[in-house]
Amino acid sequence: MRISKHYIGILGLLSLLACSSHKDDPAPTPPKQPSVFDLQHKNPFITNMYTADPSAHVWADGRLYVYPSHDIAPPRGCDLMDQYHVFSTDDMVNWRDEGQILQASQVPWGTPDGNFMWAPDCAYKNGTYYFYFPHPSASPWNSSWKIGVATSTKPASDFVVQKYIDGLESLIDPCVFVDDDGQAYLYYGGGGKCMGGKLKDNMMEVNGTMQNMLGLQDFHEATWVHKRNGIYYLSYADNYSANNRGNRMRYATSSNPLGPWTYKGVYIDQTGSSTNHGSIVEYKGQWYAFYHNSNLTGNDWLRSICVDTLGYTPNGNIKLVYQTRKGSN
Repeated sequence: MRISKHYIGILGLLSLLACSSHKDDPAPTPPKQPSVFDLQHKNPFITNMYTADPSAHVWADGRLYVYPSHDIAPPRGCDLMDQYHVFSTDDMVNWRDEGQILQASQVPWGTPDGNFMWAPDCAYKNGTYYFYFPHPSASPWNSSWKIGVATSTKPASDFVVQKYIDGLESLIDPCVFVDDDGQAYLYYGGGGKCMGGKLKDNMMEVNGTMQNMLGLQDFHEATWVHKRNGIYYLSYADNYSANNRGNRMRYATSSNPLGPWTYKGVYIDQTGSSTNHGSIVEYKGQWYAFYHNSNLTGNDWLRSICVDTLGYTPNGNIKLVYQTRKGSN
């Protein structure tokens, strides 16, 4: 069989094009190198005391601070919580106990037996740190909640109780979000009701009327608000308790800090504790989800705070958080 010079030329051209195509192909993406956090962090990350309801913030000094509640041992139930501590880190691996900043006996309006120091939050504005905490003022305690405010010029010491915020319903779990324009928003709730509204510049008074946060599905408690790429995210604990394994963390999004909200789904599944309460924060270019479990004790009222990385899909949805258990008992 004779092969024409013309046919040989075509074969040569195709071979050249094939080689050129392979040469210009992008190199395969190398696998992500594990970070120091991936290799060294432990969950729970605080083990010298029992903590829950972690509220995480990054302040101007470059450290990340966590403001949790404190379960007291031996456990008695949800009423035996007191003595707020603060923890901080600059690498998400090594944590420093900054010490106790507040306890029930320092709250002027508190009930005589104290102890009801539930999930807190902290905010910063104009040189002052504002620490928000729920505490009842009468019996029965569950219908007399006040949202108190303590202030300091330091992020983790010297807090002094100022007052409680007037005009609020008897609800819990304060969350304060300060937007890019400096406007602060207060959120709180419980028992299926979530409220939100503006704060005045003094950060201790409501500016206008508190509103129901519309569009949430199966809201229970534990409101947290963060912002990413112009989208507001409201996360919260639901009422789910299949097999008595506890609440999950859900979230909704909005183009407005007060909604209405569009429900998106679950981002933290059950942790093994009957409750959950979380926060979401970006630190050094990575987003993190904070939450609690009862992994150290198996007791619902001796909980421990945890943290894992959090990711987003290209359209801004939160991916389900993978809960690690490294270094725990």
